[in-house]
Amino acid sequence: MMPTTDADLANKEMPRYECHKKVWALKIAAFDIETDGGTITPADPSYLPFPVDAEWVTRYKSDHDDLGYYVVYDDGYKSWSPSDAFEKGYTLIDQGSPTTADADVDEEPPK
Repeated sequence: MMPTTDADLANKEMPRYECHKKVWALKIAAFDIETDGGTITPADPSYLPFPVDAEWVTRYKSDHDDLGYYVVYDDGYKSWSPSDAFEKGYTLIDQGSPTTADADVDEEPPK
Protein backbone atom coordinates (compact mmCIF):
# COMPACT_ATOMS: atom_id res chain seq x y z
CA MET A 1 0.00 0.00 0.00
CA MET A 2 1.44 3.39 -1.00
CA PRO A 3 1.64 6.07 1.68
CA THR A 4 -0.82 8.95 1.34
CA THR A 5 0.85 12.28 0.65
CA ASP A 6 -0.40 15.78 1.38
CA ALA A 7 -0.77 16.27 -2.39
CA ASP A 8 -3.03 13.20 -2.55
CA LEU A 9 -5.19 14.55 0.26
CA ALA A 10 -5.35 18.04 -1.26
CA ASN A 11 -6.61 16.61 -4.56
CA LYS A 12 -9.01 14.05 -3.11
CA GLU A 13 -12.60 14.58 -4.25
CA MET A 14 -15.13 15.18 -1.48
CA PRO A 15 -18.02 12.73 -1.02
CA ARG A 16 -21.07 13.53 -3.17
CA TYR A 17 -24.67 13.70 -1.94
CA GLU A 18 -28.06 13.68 -3.63
CA CYS A 19 -30.90 15.83 -2.33
CA HIS A 20 -34.12 14.08 -1.40
CA LYS A 21 -35.85 16.81 0.62
CA LYS A 22 -39.30 18.21 -0.05
CA VAL A 23 -39.41 21.98 0.22
CA TRP A 24 -41.76 24.83 -0.56
CA ALA A 25 -40.30 27.50 -2.81
CA LEU A 26 -41.11 30.54 -4.89
CA LYS A 27 -38.99 32.10 -7.61
CA ILE A 28 -38.25 35.72 -6.68
CA ALA A 29 -39.20 38.46 -9.17
CA ALA A 30 -38.27 41.42 -6.94
CA PHE A 31 -36.78 41.98 -3.51
CA ASP A 32 -36.88 45.22 -1.53
CA ILE A 33 -34.65 45.62 1.52
CA GLU A 34 -36.20 47.54 4.39
CA THR A 35 -34.89 48.64 7.80
CA ASP A 36 -36.19 45.56 9.66
CA GLY A 37 -36.17 42.95 6.89
CA GLY A 38 -37.48 43.00 3.36
CA THR A 39 -40.32 42.23 0.98
CA ILE A 40 -40.26 39.49 -1.63
CA THR A 41 -42.39 39.73 -4.76
CA PRO A 42 -42.82 36.23 -6.22
CA ALA A 43 -42.44 35.68 -9.97
CA ASP A 44 -45.77 33.84 -9.96
CA PRO A 45 -48.43 36.61 -9.95
CA SER A 46 -50.90 34.36 -8.13
CA TYR A 47 -48.86 34.98 -4.94
CA LEU A 48 -48.81 38.34 -3.16
CA PRO A 49 -45.60 40.04 -2.00
CA PHE A 50 -44.68 39.02 1.56
CA PRO A 51 -42.28 40.19 4.27
CA VAL A 52 -39.09 38.43 5.40
CA ASP A 53 -37.15 39.16 8.57
CA ALA A 54 -33.71 40.75 8.92
CA GLU A 55 -32.09 37.35 9.56
CA TRP A 56 -33.28 36.08 6.17
CA VAL A 57 -31.97 39.24 4.51
CA THR A 58 -28.45 38.50 5.86
CA ARG A 59 -28.52 35.08 4.14
CA TYR A 60 -29.78 36.50 0.84
CA LYS A 61 -26.83 36.46 -1.59
CA SER A 62 -28.47 37.42 -4.87
CA ASP A 63 -27.07 39.46 -7.69
CA HIS A 64 -29.08 41.55 -10.12
CA ASP A 65 -29.00 38.82 -12.78
CA ASP A 66 -30.43 36.10 -10.53
CA LEU A 67 -32.82 36.84 -7.67
CA GLY A 68 -33.12 33.10 -6.97
CA TYR A 69 -35.70 31.24 -4.91
CA TYR A 70 -37.21 31.75 -1.47
CA VAL A 71 -37.13 28.26 0.10
CA VAL A 72 -38.87 26.89 3.21
CA TYR A 73 -37.80 23.51 4.64
CA ASP A 74 -39.93 21.00 6.60
CA ASP A 75 -38.61 22.30 9.92
CA GLY A 76 -39.65 25.88 9.03
CA TYR A 77 -36.13 27.11 8.19
CA LYS A 78 -36.34 29.79 5.51
CA SER A 79 -33.48 30.15 3.05
CA TRP A 80 -32.43 31.44 -0.34
CA SER A 81 -31.10 29.44 -3.27
CA PRO A 82 -29.58 30.55 -6.59
CA SER A 83 -31.89 29.68 -9.48
CA ASP A 84 -29.49 27.35 -11.26
CA ALA A 85 -28.69 25.29 -8.14
CA PHE A 86 -32.36 25.11 -7.15
CA GLU A 87 -33.62 24.15 -10.61
CA LYS A 88 -30.97 21.44 -10.98
CA GLY A 89 -31.60 20.06 -7.49
CA TYR A 90 -35.40 20.06 -7.24
CA THR A 91 -38.33 18.82 -9.33
CA LEU A 92 -41.76 20.41 -9.00
CA ILE A 93 -44.16 17.94 -7.32
CA ASP A 94 -47.23 20.20 -7.09
CA GLN A 95 -48.26 23.73 -7.99
CA GLY A 96 -49.49 24.64 -4.52
CA SER A 97 -53.12 24.90 -3.62
CA PRO A 98 -55.43 27.21 -1.71
CA THR A 99 -56.00 24.57 0.97
CA THR A 100 -53.83 21.79 2.38
CA ALA A 101 -56.59 19.27 1.60
CA ASP A 102 -55.91 19.83 -2.10
CA ALA A 103 -52.11 19.55 -1.74
CA ASP A 104 -50.20 16.62 -3.21
CA VAL A 105 -47.68 16.39 -0.33
CA ASP A 106 -47.87 14.88 3.15
CA GLU A 107 -46.66 17.96 5.02
CA GLU A 108 -48.46 21.16 5.97
CA PRO A 109 -47.42 24.12 3.80
CA PRO A 110 -45.51 26.92 5.55
CA LYS A 111 -47.50 29.78 6.94
